Amino acid sequence: MAGRARVAVFRSLGALIERVPDSVAVSIGRRVASSLRLPAARRNLAANLAHALGEPADVPEALVERFVGRALASYGQYWAEGAKLPALPATTISDRFQIVEGRGYLDAAHDAGAGVVVALPHVGSWEWGGAFLAQIGMPMTAVAEALEPPALFDWFKAKRESIGITIEPLDAHAGTVLLDTLRRGGVVGLLCDRDLVGNGIPVDFFGERVTLPAGPATLALRTGATLVAAACYAGPGRDHYAVVTPPIPAERLGRLRDDVARVTQAIAVELEGLIRRAPEQWHVLQPRFDQP
Repeated sequence: MAGRARVAVFRSLGALIERVPDSVAVSIGRRVASSLRLPAARRNLAANLAHALGEPADVPEALVERFVGRALASYGQYWAEGAKLPALPATTISDRFQIVEGRGYLDAAHDAGAGVVVALPHVGSWEWGGAFLAQIGMPMTAVAEALEPPALFDWFKAKRESIGITIEPLDAHAGTVLLDTLRRGGVVGLLCDRDLVGNGIPVDFFGERVTLPAGPATLALRTGATLVAAACYAGPGRDHYAVVTPPIPAERLGRLRDDVARVTQAIAVELEGLIRRAPEQWHVLQPRFDQP
């Protein structure tokens, strides 16, 4: 009963958001998220943002708190915009992309035909970026955490696939699906600034030793696909803009394990740069660094 009720709530909220004007949906999302009293999440967010803003010991606490408030509001906007996407005309999505910095890197990688791996941080709205890619003939396959109950995951999957993003659950079969996608010359997008499984690669990230998923590096090394990092930012106004980095070198130089570690570190550097462009849009409410 609890699972069915949860699905019903999400379905009802999704239907409501799709019907109201975009500005109203975003305003509600920002206000609701900003008002949440979640001490652990706020603590984690503050620690993460302090690293993105500079040396944590040197960043004034008042500045971190201002960015925490902005980040929570941005998180609410992310959810509202994601829920609104399936109801938007395709022309609205393309019209509201003001800039795609590095578009040439993406086009060249896609034209090469060996597949494209896009390493993504939890910044802005990756769903907006995925919807735009589908419109320009580069539909993206992504992996998402399984949700409980399964009907809730199925609902989220259907919503994202309605905007052109193919979703695969994070399970034992995901790797095979992603390899097949790349071997057909497709695009794989992987959120990789969190190590969900806990078996990631140690890297230096914002001055700390953390682990990041091995997936993007492993896929690129095994298939020869072009590897880039990218983020889709909210703004200015109701518009969006995307940034695609130059290709990250992902050639075999020795043992696969060593190559994966080297390439994952290179990904971490690019993710840092993308996050620093708009740290208030970095939506990671889980601990990423050791906290005092």
